[in-house]
Parts: sequence; C-alpha cells; structure tokens
Amino acid sequence: MQHSVPPPADDAFSADLLRGHTDTIVLATLRRGDRYGFEIYKAIRDATGGAHEIKEATLYATYRRLTQDGLVEAYWGDESQGGRRKYYRITDAGRAVFRRNVAAWVATRDVIDALLEQAGPLTTPATKGSDR
Repeated sequence: MQHSVPPPADDAFSADLLRGHTDTIVLATLRRGDRYGFEIYKAIRDATGGAHEIKEATLYATYRRLTQDGLVEAYWGDESQGGRRKYYRITDAGRAVFRRNVAAWVATRDVIDALLEQAGPLTTPATKGSDR
C-alpha cells in the first residue's frame, strides 16, 4: 500500500501562522530604525521576497495597538519629502517585549522541531513506506 504525501501547506496556513506574530514582526522592523506605515509594509513584503504581505488594515490596527500599549511611539515627519507621514519608533518597552516574544518563538520552534524529529523522516513519492 502506497501512502501519498500531502501537498505543502498552502498560503492560508502560512498567513494564519504569521498573523499571530504581527506585533513581533513590526517591532523587528522598527528595531532597524524609525519608519512610516507604508514603509513598514514594504519592508515586510520585501524581506519575504513578496511571498508574504500583511494587509495594510491589519498593520494600521497593529500600529494603533502598539502605540496604545507604549511599545511604539508615533510622530509626524516633516513635509520635505512630499506628504506628511506618520512615523513609528520602537520604545524601550517595545524592545523588551520583542526580546520576550523572540525567546518564546525560539522555545516553541524547538519543541515543534523535537516533536517532528521524533516522528521520523517524512516519506516522499520517491520513497516507499509509511511515515507512521
């Protein structure tokens, strides 16, 4: 009996997984320097080679929440480069939360990796047998 291997996770699964880490992703982007809203969006998109984009509405809700929580400060830039833009900068509290979130992510990844390794190698169509 030959077992088929399910196709790779689709984009919806990847997006769902990443959605829970939007705050950490934005904080990581701001650790590199102050940025305005759309610039953060582009940095995230570009960092993944266009494979992942966070909806602008989601990002702006994230900016508001991070600002209300004191993790990010917002300020208006000057108009010397076109329209007036709202910039965001990470605060010391935001840096602390970022470090905690990354530590939690690493611990979670390590547990998942250990569990997946315990299950043994996955079979592929080129290999016969079961992965059970």
